[in-house]
Order: sequence, then structure tokens, then C-alpha cells
Amino acid sequence: MSCCTPDSSCSTDGRTTVYNVSGMTCGHCKATLTKETGALEGVGAVNVDLEAGQVSVTTSGQADDMLLARVVDDAGYELTGRVS
Repeated sequence: MSCCTPDSSCSTDGRTTVYNVSGMTCGHCKATLTKETGALEGVGAVNVDLEAGQVSVTTSGQADDMLLARVVDDAGYELTGRVS
């Protein structure tokens, strides 16, 4: 898992939440989700795993599932829930 944000700054602080996301198939998908979720306030890092269909988001506090779902959906993908 990467600790780096889209602007290449790094942080090891925070809480990481992993989400299942459907519709991701290529590098463009990865770049789009990294950019869109990484732009949210409180998000320190994003890691997109295309093969697993998962997005890991490291936040400074509790992750806002509803906001993340809206951003992912608006980008053209579907956040289907947290990984157990």
C-alpha cells in the first residue's frame, strides 16, 4: 500500500478504510479515482487496486462513507461497500 497522495506528498498518519468498487478496468480508472478521492478534505492517501476491485483511503479521522460513495459514483464507478 502506498502512503503517497496524488501530489506525491507522503504521510503515515491516519486511518485506512478499504472499499469495494465496481467498474474499474484500467489505468485511467485508477488515475481518476486517485485524483477524485484524493481531493477530498481529510484524505491523506489513496491506493487503487484494479485486480482486487478495491480502493484504500487513508483519512485523518473517520472516513465519510456517504461522501466517498458519492464521489466514486460521480466519477462513473460504484462503491459497493467496505471490505470486512
